[in-house]
Amino acid sequence: MQAQATPDYLLQAITQAIEAKQALCIRGGGSKDFYGNSQALQHTALNTARWQGIVDYEPSELVVTARAGTPLADLEKLLHEHGQMLAFEPPYFNTTATLGGCAAAGLSGPRRAYTGAVRDYVLGMKLLDGQGRTLSFGGQVMKNVAGYDVSRLMVGAMGTLSLLLEVSLKVLPRPATERTLCIPTNQPDAIHFMRRCSAEPLPVSATCFLDDQLYIRLSGPESAVRTAHGRLGGDIIAGGADFWESIRNHTHPFFQQGKSAEKMLWRLSIQATTPALPLPGKQLIEWGGALRWLLTDKDTDATMIRQHAANAGGHATLFYGNNPAIPVFHPLSPALLRIHQRLKQQFDPAGIFNPQRLYPEF
Repeated sequence: MQAQATPDYLLQAITQAIEAKQALCIRGGGSKDFYGNSQALQHTALNTARWQGIVDYEPSELVVTARAGTPLADLEKLLHEHGQMLAFEPPYFNTTATLGGCAAAGLSGPRRAYTGAVRDYVLGMKLLDGQGRTLSFGGQVMKNVAGYDVSRLMVGAMGTLSLLLEVSLKVLPRPATERTLCIPTNQPDAIHFMRRCSAEPLPVSATCFLDDQLYIRLSGPESAVRTAHGRLGGDIIAGGADFWESIRNHTHPFFQQGKSAEKMLWRLSIQATTPALPLPGKQLIEWGGALRWLLTDKDTDATMIRQHAANAGGHATLFYGNNPAIPVFHPLSPALLRIHQRLKQQFDPAGIFNPQRLYPEF
């Protein structure tokens, strides 16, 4: 285990940026450079990948603390050796993904709807704010505290509020057995079936509907998985683990199509009970119906897509197919925009951290 400290090169870079009023593009492994408004990538790069290593890990306590530049692959390898895992299955997108990028992006994989999101597993953080101060929040145990939960506030902030130094996470034991089922069906029936899975006490850990096939992953003790299979039906597919990895890391052909120059891939986070959406293009549905990926042509009306998402109680993000004319993230209401701007002013008064990565207004 490595002693905690604040790296001089990062502190100096922030201090100089404040004095020069120079915007910074905080970057770890660069695995999520595509994500967010691309204007932010034009600023002076500040790389955090050197700041890596496990700070503290006690398997019996189900808690790990690591530096922000720690490769996700190294962290998950360590956890695997002790029969544990990051339950929210963070996507890598490529082998350079880091823990800091995972927390800053706040993205979760197929297991998210059944075990929780990144934010649910963050216990504490150490960070550098926009005044060059080293701040620590939370700890290595889950507890209720008064005031803002700053550690979780940083999850999904895309580095616009601070530079992350360390992250403490709760981890979980790996399931004893996993089995992936495949059931031929149509989209309306698949959504209904996924709602049934969520309403019953079944060991479901992932669902995915694509091309008239519903995939269901069962995780847990062998007896529970076998019983659930008997109730749900469906065929066991070979290579289930590889299938879910392709969904998690977007190596599946569906997501690869979304990266082409002629297409856009939208990520719609909506109420799980929403019926099939009448949108042009091809859809892949996850999280029991709450996450709907939409593959469309470049000229599809973005306003129309976002209106459908809003009507379904959610929002739409332009995930692949960055277009400067289309904001990546769903526009904020005036009240929410004011809250975001006040938070930005509080943590980064000089405005040096990843300006415009989230929203053009800051």
